[in-house]
Amino acid sequence: MSISRALRISASALTAERLRMDVISNNVANSQTTRTAEGGPYKRKQVVFRAREGKLPPIQRLRSKLDYGDMKGLAGVRVARVMEDDSGPLRVYEPSHPDADEDGFVEYPNVDVATEMVDLMAASRAYQANVTVIQTAKRMLQSALQIGQ
Repeated sequence: MSISRALRISASALTAERLRMDVISNNVANSQTTRTAEGGPYKRKQVVFRAREGKLPPIQRLRSKLDYGDMKGLAGVRVARVMEDDSGPLRVYEPSHPDADEDGFVEYPNVDVATEMVDLMAASRAYQANVTVIQTAKRMLQSALQIGQ
């Protein structure tokens, strides 16, 4: 694997993890939003990643899918989509709340702040790991340039 390829792969991961952290932050910020423009409470969002495949001929692409040890066909990661969590809202009895229904229940978002914080920590660690890869690749390139002098 070339150093420039490692840099491209890590850069794609940085972009994907940054979006993941933004979505998690949005979930936490809206964890108490009971009324949205679409109606009803805010719905938790999740980021779905997908491997970005390099430009390989079809037969090599098929071989790389069959052999997980062969990483030649991979070119990083991309965000496939941001999807809404389908789990239902949390119903809490609060008859004095302005958004309470006729039975006195309020529908709160399906956001668990503890889960979001764990996801945020994982995304942050993945982001930092990719920063480390980029810094290491940079040092390797600098060393190679010094050898060539």
